[in-house]
Amino acid sequence: MDMPLAPLNGDQVQTNRITLPKLATIAGVVVVVYFAKDIFLPLAIAMLVTFALSPLATRLRKLGLPHLPSVLLVVATAFVAIGLFILVVASQLGVLAQNLPTFQANIITKVENLREAGSENGIIARLSTMITAINNEIGAAVPAQGASTTTVTADQTPMPVEVIENQSPFTMLQNLVLPLISPIATVGLVIVVVIFMLLEREDLRDRFIKLVGSNDLHRTTQVLQDAGQRVAQYLLVQLLVNVIYAIPIGVGLWLIGVPNATLWGLLTLVLRFVPYIGSLLAAAFPLFLAFAVSPDWSAVIWTIVLFATVEGITSNVIEPHLYGSRTGVSPLAIIVSAIFWTWLWGPLGLVMSTPLTVCLVVLGRHIPQFELFDILFGDDPILAPHARLYQRLLVGDGLEATFRAEESLETQYLSEYYRDVGIPALLIAQNDYARGVLTSEQQRQLAGAVHTMVADLAEVVTSELEEMTADADRTDPTLPAVTPAGQGFRVICVGGRSTLDDAAAAMLAQTLAAEGAGVALGTHTDLAPSRFRSLATSEHDCLVLAYLDAAPSRASLLHIRRIKRAAPHLRVGVLICQMPQAMLDQEDASHDMMAIYVAPVSQTTIDDARVIGADFVATSLAEVITAAFVKDAPLPVAPTKRRAQRSYPPARSLQPAA
Repeated sequence: MDMPLAPLNGDQVQTNRITLPKLATIAGVVVVVYFAKDIFLPLAIAMLVTFALSPLATRLRKLGLPHLPSVLLVVATAFVAIGLFILVVASQLGVLAQNLPTFQANIITKVENLREAGSENGIIARLSTMITAINNEIGAAVPAQGASTTTVTADQTPMPVEVIENQSPFTMLQNLVLPLISPIATVGLVIVVVIFMLLEREDLRDRFIKLVGSNDLHRTTQVLQDAGQRVAQYLLVQLLVNVIYAIPIGVGLWLIGVPNATLWGLLTLVLRFVPYIGSLLAAAFPLFLAFAVSPDWSAVIWTIVLFATVEGITSNVIEPHLYGSRTGVSPLAIIVSAIFWTWLWGPLGLVMSTPLTVCLVVLGRHIPQFELFDILFGDDPILAPHARLYQRLLVGDGLEATFRAEESLETQYLSEYYRDVGIPALLIAQNDYARGVLTSEQQRQLAGAVHTMVADLAEVVTSELEEMTADADRTDPTLPAVTPAGQGFRVICVGGRSTLDDAAAAMLAQTLAAEGAGVALGTHTDLAPSRFRSLATSEHDCLVLAYLDAAPSRASLLHIRRIKRAAPHLRVGVLICQMPQAMLDQEDASHDMMAIYVAPVSQTTIDDARVIGADFVATSLAEVITAAFVKDAPLPVAPTKRRAQRSYPPARSLQPAA
């Protein structure tokens, strides 16, 4: 859990803040990358390939192969596989282009059948008419721009005309060779860059460490190692998932009878790198061919069933098993990044969008200079759970707070949720109230949302008690029955001083109820002498005052003495809430956007409460559970300091004066 305790210094706040110079810098980088894509696109491809091949090269080195041969072997194998992939795709595309005219008859037959089956004014009929009209217009003779027109009579035969443009040998060579040299040169450049990146990755890592974090060499080294492993693992696992996805697609299309099944299987492997829409794009071309090649609709139906089955198995079984079905990037960020990289680098940017965004998010998660990318694109909650709860309570959204609580209670007990989320959220509210930024109206609204949430979670108490009873029923019958810790105890929970304290008392009361105790809830206004009798203290054996203020005033603590005098049979305890120790032990608070300082409870405050007469003083819910469920007699009320120090004069003699 993110730690909300250490105060943010000025540098950390400035790091997390999006300022105008930062926006200008980002915009400048985007402009440079857009206009210099011929430089940055090969470098980006080389970087991703280097991340993917680095674990393989390291594995070969561990097996005893020297550094240079291991790098060359890995790079040669990878790019030979890529070359074969491109060669197969190109050959399949050539075969497909030759066979397309043979599918024309089936397409026309299906369109005619659809038009005959529908009405004359139906969508299919109107679409068919529109396509026919467009086709006739395109097929009409249109003179080229700038060419002269000649009237041809019926008895004249048009003479074929061929336009020959005189070109120099150099121009012809340039037009033929340059289109071939450009992609070959780009591929060669990528291969060379990958080789040198793999050979000098230790030196590149050292330079990057010096650039971003040489002050903490150990931490930065561990962070870069972890980031590199995460990116490489994602790329390799995603490639493995795509291969597992593409093989049954290719085999299935071949069995169905879709032409060029190998081509569609290979394209599916590549297109599935595109988030969300990649599978739809991969299915669109085979569906069109299934529509064109078959005289009936069976091939189309089987193709749809094939893609739906493979996609369902891959998304719900294979991906969760291999990497938990998580990329570390939020779904919305994946879509936005796909649009951005496509605009930036075209189709290659679309294919590379998710890997590149994953790289940026991993860097942002581990390196402070890139934290902006993790905040914008990461899928982890930016606010800690207690800060998110406080934000919902602050606007009075008790319903959303209940939904969040129920989501957490799938894996937590109620007492753990209030310990780690509920009470810390109220401590943030108390801190804001002490600073004067939380108004009285907001305080009442927040407390009302808490009481709404507590009331909605009443069923959780019942289910936890039933679960405890069921666990007891499944135990060995020879062992004594397991009973809730609070069974037979009756406790009153009262807010100590404010409306926020009343909210903390409500959470405490429900926590004790989940332990099997009989509870009653009071407010801080019930501590007034005129209203104290309404608490029915005679029916309970313990009363707990709840305080969120780490240093409650002595006047509010004096309620302990008044209660004990009014109800001598009651054990009176005090809960002075503080952040859980697990949060206090956290080392880094800079990642938490709600990082504020909440003062711990001092030993002096605890001693004051005990001197006044408290039977127990607790700083956590667990301590209250332990101390309240005890069958001890209440401590006697200590005399006040005024009475202890008062001296009475001796009785005067009643004899009359002489």
